[in-house]
Amino acid sequence: MAGIRLLEPSARSVLRLVAGFTFSFHGMQKLFGLFGGHRVPYFSLPWVGGFLELFGGLLIFVGLFTVPVAFILSGEMAVAYFRVHFSRGFLPIMNGGELAALYCFIYLYFFTAGPGPLSVDRWLRKQG
Repeated sequence: MAGIRLLEPSARSVLRLVAGFTFSFHGMQKLFGLFGGHRVPYFSLPWVGGFLELFGGLLIFVGLFTVPVAFILSGEMAVAYFRVHFSRGFLPIMNGGELAALYCFIYLYFFTAGPGPLSVDRWLRKQG
């Protein structure tokens, strides 16, 4: 059991890499119409969401400013869940809000736990 716990920091980094990478694609859908998405009007609420998803996702991916960015993205996903999905039903499985709920809590986790050892944040901390 102790050996598995030694892997936790690296697993956190891997989760951060995957979450940031996949999250950024949602921003590309909204801002550029890529990957089956459609462009949303400039400076609309969905455009702001797409901007946060693209650039916040990339910052999470590299592990730069992880804690404050994760806090912002967690809030964005909570807002998305309650503004878009909640009116369709209470449970995420019923309202299509699974991704919003999962990303919300994944980013809340990074806000509390930090980026893990494989991150620009960690590298900058070692340099200072």
